[in-house]
Amino acid sequence: MKIKKESYQVVVCGGGLAGFCAAVAAARQGAKTVLIHDRPVFGGNASSEIRVTPHGAAAFHAYGRETGIISELLIEERARNHEHIGENGRTNSISDMVMYDMAVRTDHLTFYLNTSVLHVEKSDDRTIKSIKANVANAETELHIEGDIFIDCTGDAIVADKAGCEWRWGSEGFDEFREPHAPAEESSDTMGNSIHFRAVDMGRPVPFEAPEWAVKHENPDYFYKQGRHFYDLESGFWWIEIGVPWNTIYDNETIRHELTRHTLGIWDWMKNKDPEIKQKAANYALDWIGQVPGKRESRRVIGQYFMTEHDPANNVIFPDEVAFGGWFIDLHTPGGLLAPTAEPASAEGYPETSEYARKSYCGPYGIPFRMLVAKDVDNLMMAGRNVSVTHAALGTVRVMATTALMGQAVGVGAAIALEKRIAVHDIYKEAIHDVQQTLLRDGCFLPNIQNEDKSDLARLAQVSASSSALVYGAGPETEDKTYGLRNEKEKTRRANLAEPLTHRRGQWIAIGSGNMDSLSVCLSNSTKEEQTVKAILLEVNHIWDYRTEPGQPLAEAELIVPANSQGVWVDWPLQLAHNRKDGYVRLDLDTNPNVEWHSAGTVIPGHTAAFDMGEGRMRRYMQDGGTLSFKVSPPQESYRPEQVISGVTRPHQSTNIWRSDPNQPLAQWLALKWESPQTISEVHLTFPGHLLREIHNYAPLYRDPQCPKQYDVQAWINDVWVTVARKEGNYHRLQKHILDQPVTTSQIRIVVEATNGDASAAIYEVRCYA
Repeated sequence: MKIKKESYQVVVCGGGLAGFCAAVAAARQGAKTVLIHDRPVFGGNASSEIRVTPHGAAAFHAYGRETGIISELLIEERARNHEHIGENGRTNSISDMVMYDMAVRTDHLTFYLNTSVLHVEKSDDRTIKSIKANVANAETELHIEGDIFIDCTGDAIVADKAGCEWRWGSEGFDEFREPHAPAEESSDTMGNSIHFRAVDMGRPVPFEAPEWAVKHENPDYFYKQGRHFYDLESGFWWIEIGVPWNTIYDNETIRHELTRHTLGIWDWMKNKDPEIKQKAANYALDWIGQVPGKRESRRVIGQYFMTEHDPANNVIFPDEVAFGGWFIDLHTPGGLLAPTAEPASAEGYPETSEYARKSYCGPYGIPFRMLVAKDVDNLMMAGRNVSVTHAALGTVRVMATTALMGQAVGVGAAIALEKRIAVHDIYKEAIHDVQQTLLRDGCFLPNIQNEDKSDLARLAQVSASSSALVYGAGPETEDKTYGLRNEKEKTRRANLAEPLTHRRGQWIAIGSGNMDSLSVCLSNSTKEEQTVKAILLEVNHIWDYRTEPGQPLAEAELIVPANSQGVWVDWPLQLAHNRKDGYVRLDLDTNPNVEWHSAGTVIPGHTAAFDMGEGRMRRYMQDGGTLSFKVSPPQESYRPEQVISGVTRPHQSTNIWRSDPNQPLAQWLALKWESPQTISEVHLTFPGHLLREIHNYAPLYRDPQCPKQYDVQAWINDVWVTVARKEGNYHRLQKHILDQPVTTSQIRIVVEATNGDASAAIYEVRCYA
């Protein structure tokens, strides 16, 4: 056995999305970092070995997509990958190689794959000194010393071996009075899953299950117990088993049982199912996973212990370093062995049931303290092993959310080293630095904005060659967003008019001093005139889902003529307001005889929701917007000064500059200072990849809203001089380090081409000396 002894500042164990983002973040901040992973490829559950596609807040919230390192990875994966992406089973090796490529190109980062942690050595009761790990197939044992350790193993292997307190299973209701908690505490956990992939061969393909496969004869097992066949090519999350086995110690038994069940399910689909066996006739199994993806095991107790009440009530934490927005998703213990599948699925995914209402949450902030181990001074964690109750784990466990946690602890580790403070003291002494660094590196925090004193752009006056106006949009409006929806959805939504069975609301960005009138496109198929109550409300941000956020700004009864299809109904308002930026929400109350038409396009930064009951709304349809409306006068919602608002997505306002789409490119945005500034870095944040999850983006996708070709220019000796240029861009965040610093009173960004959109657009500009 060969023994290698190495020393690092940051040691990250676990190379799933959480650990990978932690390691890259620490290394990018200059910390000497090592990443240890026990599989041959990075990605964990998101790798080609397990093939779970990353979920996050954008599954339920418009413009809720996670940014930062996870965004870089997923944007690159879509740009490179020729495969469509689905719910599960479709992740291929392109995804693995995107991560591998980033790891190789990251300075200060060393990594070991196929390497398992065996032992943890402590220098005293509260300090980890080193770990021992075995490199499979290399007869090599690593002895790795470190200053700070980050446990992203999922099963909390490092924390367990270091003697940390951890929890397993479900807390009883009486402990925290969580709505999702069972009456009594339990050791039950959510189960493990494997997935499969099938291909259409274009001709009938027989399948005969082996004798040891599970046999199914009763369609009720699937159709009455919430096990849905939503895809013939890949799936399914509900191929899941945990209880009665332990998800750690019985992992191999679970793997075998899952294989038996997968073959039995495919046998049912191919040979027995009365509804789909004809559709499945030409399909052949291409791949069956043999590495179970885990949902739950140990949860390490940290400086803060999050309960379900925190995400459900959107608690604001002073040490917010990440955000979530998946619903409180707790799978039925036993999975395939239980009487029904996960509760929402067993219900048929209704959006207004009691279970749906109590499970919908976010976007909410995640505190740094729940990522810091209570019992060890130099240990942090990220992933499904963080300091939460079983119920809270239901929402924070999805991979896009855990990736944000990973980047947060990676940045925290590097800052603790730089400032020579213990990780336990980051909350007290350096949390502002962690938050501002995360924002600078492309992350979003719902309750924190750019306050970076080094950012010279915050001191500038901003102007632009032109700015787009918001007029509204109707069913007939051509899609000018070029990529917020695919072609099939554009056609469907342009012709969509749904009855007002629930109160429905459309967010409208304010950008001028008054709102003289609003109009909505409605239909009434009855023989009688119909009335609809219209309400205009001031809302705090695009995720202000309160049905009644305050006193209405205005109310009216709109009259919809009998036998009318797609008529514009006007609402004279003559409303003056004193807000230069922000949102109002136009609600139409319930009248099932009236249909509100969707627009044929998505207006950037404008979303819609409907009343789900108990005083709350939730996102309308799959992307949230846009419903048809017209506003007069048109709103100046994309003014150039939005690029220094401190926020890089629609939130309390649109936070974006968009040029007039009726004017040809090139278009420019300029920053001007009263006195010359010395600038060596210019950071640009562009639009795209925010509205929906990665699942909704096509192969080889490059978001049309994103500038493709642009110059960064400085005003030098009374002429504009190009100091940086980018061609072929499709990424959201670009940091330009100039060849040499320039002293200038003006900087401008000239967008010569986008990836398809008629408007040039920028969320944020930062400048550093």
